[in-house]
Amino acid sequence: MPLRVLVCDALPLVRDGLHTILEAQQDVEVLDTTESGIHAIMLARTRRPDVVITGLQPRGVSGLELIRRLRAEGLDPEPRVVVFTMTHNDETVTEVLRAGANGLLAQDATREEVVATIRAAARGQTMLSPAITERLVDWFRQREVYPRELLRPAVAALTPRERQVLLLVAQGRSTEEVAGELFIGVSTVRTHLHRLRAKLDLKDRAQLVSFAYRSGLMSH
Repeated sequence: MPLRVLVCDALPLVRDGLHTILEAQQDVEVLDTTESGIHAIMLARTRRPDVVITGLQPRGVSGLELIRRLRAEGLDPEPRVVVFTMTHNDETVTEVLRAGANGLLAQDATREEVVATIRAAARGQTMLSPAITERLVDWFRQREVYPRELLRPAVAALTPRERQVLLLVAQGRSTEEVAGELFIGVSTVRTHLHRLRAKLDLKDRAQLVSFAYRSGLMSH
């Protein structure tokens, strides 16, 4: 039985390119392509793909929200999700993995990498393109690891709002989603993130997420 794939991306060039790559594989069937995240959810309900490959900004809903909604659908089997992204900075990688994606492909991914990632996702494995893997390894090697006890004073110095923002970010929420959940402006969220990084002496969102887990905040 062929591997059934649904492609969702706002850009026709990306949709057509992925369709061409995947349809060339004898064991892969592209069920449909769409620019709409909402349409992708409807197609997932009716066509039951094994894997959904999506960009981060399809029409209607974000790629992160698409992942979450697919997981909440309760489909059996639950489709695996691979994200195709034009950028792979630390913030993007962190948000995508926290949302529950099974694969992450950068725009410079080769044909072989695209196919291998789709097949790995279908098997329940998580696979990242080499450029993204290298970025994560570099970050892991450079990060400072502190015992939880040593992080408690830093946690105690956070305001209640800063804790709320940090927890939502660690759960994979985008800046816009944090603003919506807390009923504050996007610029205010960015200000909180800037203060958090300065207060905790952290460089980026990925390190904020790591801090939230290492400090024990996520287990409260």
